[in-house]
Amino acid sequence: MTDETHRYATTLEWTGNLGTGTSSYRAFGRDHIHRAPGKPDIPGSSDPNFRGDAARWNPEDLLVASLSSCHQLWYLHLCSVAGIIVTAYTDSAVGDMTVASDGGGEFTSVTLRPHVTISTGDPAKARELHHEAHRLCFIARSVNFPVGCDPTIEVSA
Repeated sequence: MTDETHRYATTLEWTGNLGTGTSSYRAFGRDHIHRAPGKPDIPGSSDPNFRGDAARWNPEDLLVASLSSCHQLWYLHLCSVAGIIVTAYTDSAVGDMTVASDGGGEFTSVTLRPHVTISTGDPAKARELHHEAHRLCFIARSVNFPVGCDPTIEVSA
């Protein structure tokens, strides 16, 4: 297979000018909108710990969600190829971020906790495919911190 390059373009619009712009740290809102052609807007803000709106997605939420989503999409693909029928999939992913004394921070780990229900196929193989999904996940391959996976496989009757 030949290497391919894909480009993803988004637009971000800051909507948090409360009248005086960034005249002081407390004078502006952190609200913004993420946009991409043909897709619904995503309302963003910063984490509430950093003066953000808890009702909006923050960059940290989006990073954890991206890892979870990418893993799930690869996993479903691999199961379909292997003849494993997945009938339900949920993930309770958790990311840990450490903030340094200078205010900067970094993720130290993310753990995916997929709960998968299968109706057909070998549960051991279904578990094993999580390792392959992790290896292939575009997002997990792009981050510089460990991404763990602690799956649960359930067989439906």
